[in-house]
Amino acid sequence: MKTLTEDDFRAGYRKAQLIDVREPNEYEGGHILGARNIPLSQMKQRHKEIRPDKPVYLYCQNTVRSGRAAQLLRKKGVQDLYTLKGGYKQWTGKIKTKK
Repeated sequence: MKTLTEDDFRAGYRKAQLIDVREPNEYEGGHILGARNIPLSQMKQRHKEIRPDKPVYLYCQNTVRSGRAAQLLRKKGVQDLYTLKGGYKQWTGKIKTKK
């Protein structure tokens, strides 16, 4: 798993699977544009939704949960894993919120 700066994360996430591992209420409060919500608490049940043949970009609020999600996905055979340094709190790019 690689931890990427925001610039590197931004450069690659459009060609990857962008996964927000925070809980649904956090996701609805605001998330990176284009991200899918698969909370860490559901990752064991839902990991099959993630394609192992494409890069996976993970983020959470800080970096703790995305790191745990990456470990779980690696055990399930996903190799190309990246996390956002500083997490969503540090993100300055485009976001989407549910009104």
